[in-house]
Amino acid sequence: MATMNVSLPDSLKDFVEEQVGQRGYGTSSEFVRELIRTEQARSQLRALITDGLASGEGEPFDSAYFDRLRQRVRGSSEG
Repeated sequence: MATMNVSLPDSLKDFVEEQVGQRGYGTSSEFVRELIRTEQARSQLRALITDGLASGEGEPFDSAYFDRLRQRVRGSSEG
C-alpha cells in the first residue's frame, strides 16, 4: 500500500480525530480512505449520469417492462 502525507490546519486535524472517535474508525487513515472511496463512487455515478443524459431521449417503461426484465433474469439464472 502506498503512503501519502497530507498537511492539514489544526481545525481539520481536530475534525478528523473527532470523526475517527465518533464513527469507530481505528485510525485517521481509515477515515480518509473511506472519504476517498465515497468520493470515487460519487465521481463514477456522476460519469454514469452524464453518459445517460448524453445517450439521447429515454423511453417510458411500465410494469410490463419489469415483468419482461424479471423473466430475462430468471432465464439467465437457470442456464
